[in-house]
Amino acid sequence: MSGDRAAATRGGGTAVLNVPGASGRRTRRRLIGVDAARGFALLGMVAVHTLPVWDAENERASLSWSLFAGHSAALFATLAGVSLAFLSGGRTPHTGRRLAGDRAGLVGRAAVIALVGFLVGFVAPPVNNILIYYGMFFLLAIPFLGLRIRHLLVSSAAFLLVAPFLMQWSLDVLPAHVYGNPTLWNLVTEPVTVLSQLLLTGTYPALPYMAYLCAGIALGRMNLTSRRVQLWLAGAGAALALLAYAVSMAALLVFGVYDRIWSATPWMSEEQIDAILVFGPEPSLPTTTLWWLVVPGPHTNTPLALLISLGMAGFALGAFLLLARVVGKWLTPLAAAGSMTFTLYTLHLLFLATGIHDLHPGFWFWMQVAVFGLLAVAWQRAVGQGPLEKLVARTSKRISRQVAER
Repeated sequence: MSGDRAAATRGGGTAVLNVPGASGRRTRRRLIGVDAARGFALLGMVAVHTLPVWDAENERASLSWSLFAGHSAALFATLAGVSLAFLSGGRTPHTGRRLAGDRAGLVGRAAVIALVGFLVGFVAPPVNNILIYYGMFFLLAIPFLGLRIRHLLVSSAAFLLVAPFLMQWSLDVLPAHVYGNPTLWNLVTEPVTVLSQLLLTGTYPALPYMAYLCAGIALGRMNLTSRRVQLWLAGAGAALALLAYAVSMAALLVFGVYDRIWSATPWMSEEQIDAILVFGPEPSLPTTTLWWLVVPGPHTNTPLALLISLGMAGFALGAFLLLARVVGKWLTPLAAAGSMTFTLYTLHLLFLATGIHDLHPGFWFWMQVAVFGLLAVAWQRAVGQGPLEKLVARTSKRISRQVAER
């Protein structure tokens, strides 16, 4: 299944915001709501990877699949953009040498995350490994670090509208996928195929996903400590997701798009088309007609699917920021897990590679939830940053400092 069976993690980005202190100097404090939202995305990914995708009793997709498939990856990507905004100046983007240092550090960040992803590929986890895609996400994000909110939102809209068409065009022109997850060997022997997969033809194509990254950077430039902004995020996000889904369903069922797809793809039955709407493509959408770009299924990466997931990401971020105001201490395990998702996601992939979870999926889901929560809280209190997060942070900071000082 091509779904969120590889949801995302950003590796090393911290939910730390620069805010003016009482003395006028800038201080740094964590936004628990951002970390909690990232931890929630991690739990959603674990659920989709571990729990059954089909509810046999009710003969429909399982609740965990319906709630999290595709949306967990989108939430991670959006929050990655938020973290990049924090790292590059928060509400006031860095300029000059500091911005040059941020961009150079982002190259190091991308390299470390991608390298870990490629190395994990050698154990062949039974899911799509998004870490290698994140390396590409961060490289593509470099030119956008210095932009203001308005230009970031325009860039997000441009990627959302144009990239899906490039994606569909590329499926008939660019090389086919590497079987399974690309490894370093594939990168050396089939560089064009791997690059095509990371940019356009894979499960998490970087160009469509830049809609999430740019939107996330824009959100990170806002005053996320403001209750008004938090309410706006939750309300606007929910409205955007509902509106995009309603438009998609109306186009498919009322305005005849479903019939046009069926007639353009005669070898597919109605059940097979419905499966794409619910479970996503295997591995890519058919290219028989551009009307396929109206479907809202997970990992279809169509404009409306991107809008739905982006709206849900905005809602989740706003909701957890508001929730942190009321029950912040109760979010500690979730926020701790969210502060070290690079490490925990990598452990999750290694665990999935053993195949043990197939025997008792419900038990192993809750076991991972418990272990991740306890491990994250204990590690955060005893050490601080997660091990892979610290590796990413030290690498990027060293590169950034060297470039800025020059």
